Amino acid sequence: MAVKTLETTGNGSSDGKDTLYMLGGVALIVFGTGLILSNPFVRRYMSQLGVSNLAQAVMPDVERYFKLRAM
Repeated sequence: MAVKTLETTGNGSSDGKDTLYMLGGVALIVFGTGLILSNPFVRRYMSQLGVSNLAQAVMPDVERYFKLRAM
């Protein structure tokens, strides 16, 4: 029964199936990124690169963007 709901409709679109694949791919990317970043060697390397300094430098621009968008 679940297969019938994911089949293409009469006009040839399979939006439900495409969305399911896309969200599954995004979930795998987020999960894989979490696994990679939880590794102590990677975390040590990222701290040497100064990623936190980059994030702090970007925050004023993000805040300015949100203020402009709220206008």
